[in-house]
Amino acid sequence: MDHQVVKGNDTSHAPEQTLTETSLVINGKVDGTVSRPEIKLFKRRWVIVFLFSSYSLCNAFQWIQFGIINNIFVHFYGVDSFTIDWLSMIYMLTYIPFLFPVAWLLDQKGLRVIALTGSALNCVGAWIKTASVRPDLFGVTVFGQFVCSLAQVFILGMPSRIASVWFGAREVSTACSIGVFGNQLGIAVGFLVPPLLVPNIVDLGQLADHISVMFYGTAAVASLLFILVILVFKEKPPLPPSQAQAAVRASEDYSYVQSILRLVKNFHFMLLLVTYGINTGSFYAVSTLLNKTIMMHYPGEEVKAGQIGLTLVIAGMAGSLLCGIWLDRTKTFKMTTLAVYFFSLSGMIIYTFTLNLGHLWVVFITAGALGFFMTGYLPLGYEFAAELTYPESEGTSSGLLNVSAQIFGIIFTISQGKIIDEFGTIAGNSFICAFLLVGTVMTGFIKADLRRQRANFDVSGTLSLQTIATGFILPDYGLNGSTVPSHPSQSVY
Repeated sequence: MDHQVVKGNDTSHAPEQTLTETSLVINGKVDGTVSRPEIKLFKRRWVIVFLFSSYSLCNAFQWIQFGIINNIFVHFYGVDSFTIDWLSMIYMLTYIPFLFPVAWLLDQKGLRVIALTGSALNCVGAWIKTASVRPDLFGVTVFGQFVCSLAQVFILGMPSRIASVWFGAREVSTACSIGVFGNQLGIAVGFLVPPLLVPNIVDLGQLADHISVMFYGTAAVASLLFILVILVFKEKPPLPPSQAQAAVRASEDYSYVQSILRLVKNFHFMLLLVTYGINTGSFYAVSTLLNKTIMMHYPGEEVKAGQIGLTLVIAGMAGSLLCGIWLDRTKTFKMTTLAVYFFSLSGMIIYTFTLNLGHLWVVFITAGALGFFMTGYLPLGYEFAAELTYPESEGTSSGLLNVSAQIFGIIFTISQGKIIDEFGTIAGNSFICAFLLVGTVMTGFIKADLRRQRANFDVSGTLSLQTIATGFILPDYGLNGSTVPSHPSQSVY
């Protein structure tokens, strides 16, 4: 069997919307029966999320592969350092105008079309860059990187959508963390591998050979992943994995424009939009400028700079997974988000004032602590947004979060880079610390309005949208201190 029954009788051959009956108890009295859709968990969900994580990894690797050996590409292509920085920032710039058409396409055509397009563009961009390994072909490299950055638009907002469409209520945060995990692992590999494959040598012919190895290897991996997406990736499971997803499937009255307007009018989501942008934009800036920052204090340590970046991201991957598991167990979205934000600020302060001590082992430790919380925040933002905005599309809410991150990332990378050039690393990193302090304070004002949780624990057994239509008020199960009923027929009215 390829599925696991979550609720109800054996319906392995059931139609998509098989219903079961549940007693509705109001004021201690049974008031007839109501119908609820059958929900199932399919084993394929793990294949889907890990395949997505794999091609997300490949795309993230291509984002940072230039920045971590910035000085080497400056020498090879004969351009300045800021121009090489734009090979990373182009990912941020491209995302902003293309988010809305891609989010619309996701809602209209679904996950499979988006997965195919994203993995295809990632593959094409990688192959274009294999034709750019000559000092006079920098424009070809820029075009290839642009195609990869366009692929990112089809990738970055997918984790929360895949988690909601394929995973149950008790594992959705963990699934989102796994989706984000792939992107983080790609950044980690992007920090580690390029300095090993492309050494800092003077001879341009030898340097071209090393760059070719990196580009062709990336293109081969991207091609394999694209083929796997074609063969394996499915749109959605035959039955919904949760009551919240069943409610979304049952709703036919959906307008993309109206959804955007509702999100913009959601005050607490807008607060999260800004705070997520500050935190993730800070991570983008720190990652892009890591080579420059380390080289200022430890000249000639390109490989160590890559290893420090690897430490930062590997620690963040652990933070992401632990935060996802913690959210699935506790549902304490507000408290966890605020705590992780505060520790991100603390980690950035410690990293700032220990960078120039002359001991690389200290930088490894402080970068690891910073990465654990700053990168660990990413899935928290996606899942908190999904809670605050349910039943709006997760692709739209996470897409808006990523637009905010790209905007702040561009601003922070340019500003911090200029400040470092003029005043040094302490001033540049202090600039980031100031914004993280603002983000921490703003996070404290976000209300924990966990709408998706209330939909999943709706005692009536009907879809949440039907509940609203009939005038019932969704119970506050455990979201503000009360307990979640252990059985659907337990009265809470």
